[in-house]
Amino acid sequence: MRAVQLAVFIALVVVIVVMLYRARGRPVRRPAALRDELVKDPVCQTYVVRARAVTRAGLDGPVYFCSAECARRYTAETRG
Repeated sequence: MRAVQLAVFIALVVVIVVMLYRARGRPVRRPAALRDELVKDPVCQTYVVRARAVTRAGLDGPVYFCSAECARRYTAETRG
């Protein structure tokens, strides 16, 4: 009986080790909806993919722009 318990324990340990080995190194994938989320440029009203947007810090969090030129215009307008 003790040998059976030991065999079951060893089998469980092997299964867990194999699962952990296979899982390591796999990148965590975000859903496509989060990767490709569109954000609106407050200057020219253009929508741009967030991953490609130019970002500046705003009062309420990040502000996204389609280009560095729009980011510059926004900064100039808000400062004066």
